[in-house]
Amino acid sequence: MALVVAQEVPTSSVMAVPHGPAGVGEARHRMRKDLRAGGVPDPVIDDAVLILSELLSNAYRHGRPLGRDGGAGEGEGDGGIRAAWRVDERGRLTVEVTDGGGPTRPFPATPSVTARGGRGLNIISALSQEWGVRDASGEVTVWAALSARAGFATRVDLAPELDFSDLDGLV
Repeated sequence: MALVVAQEVPTSSVMAVPHGPAGVGEARHRMRKDLRAGGVPDPVIDDAVLILSELLSNAYRHGRPLGRDGGAGEGEGDGGIRAAWRVDERGRLTVEVTDGGGPTRPFPATPSVTARGGRGLNIISALSQEWGVRDASGEVTVWAALSARAGFATRVDLAPELDFSDLDGLV
């Protein structure tokens, strides 16, 4: 008979992130630590951290900081962004980022091959089981959900037309 020790595991986290690139690394680090403590497999954590990075990058590039008036959480009143993640009882991991909205609604782009950006929501779509946008009271939340269990992650080859087999001797 195996002895199983239950541990106190965070099932959800919310954090204020500065509106700009400075807080992305800290948010990724905290998410990785929280999800590892919760027993989420590393491949799922890697996908979730990439999703969080893309959502935060989009929020500071295209969204406004959260308002300075009432209702903002700690750190948000000074113009931050809110990042959150949670694993529910069914093993579904949801990652969400909330900002103060922007001039356009988030949608997947079709960038040219040489474009330096525009692939974020396509990456999120490929790594998650579903994603969406919620608008409420001047705030916009973009969320993505994926399975927190190993073997259930959705993977899509983002560049199936590329053939790297002829590069074997070059690396």
